[in-house]
Amino acid sequence: MADDELPACLTRHGERLWLAVSVVPNAKRTGADGTHDGALRVRLAAPPVDGKANETLLAWLADEFDVPRRALTLVRGATARRKWVEMAAPPPVVVEAVRRLLA
Repeated sequence: MADDELPACLTRHGERLWLAVSVVPNAKRTGADGTHDGALRVRLAAPPVDGKANETLLAWLADEFDVPRRALTLVRGATARRKWVEMAAPPPVVVEAVRRLLA
């Protein structure tokens, strides 16, 4: 899969894909809400305290991408709203899941 076929919120880093995520904590429910500044916007039903929002994000992404939680790593943005998540899943699976979330 060529890089120009990837959604804007995904970038290739070696064999893995990184997903740019813009989070909005303290939402009524967790879910994707389109894009924001080139990142997948995700509303989280968790407060940004003691890593709860990060864990909620990773658990939700694992469920949406149908991969084990251990396949996802928060590589940047632990304390920021803009985060980068490394996906240890086959690129076609990741791309399909991101497109489904953006639809």
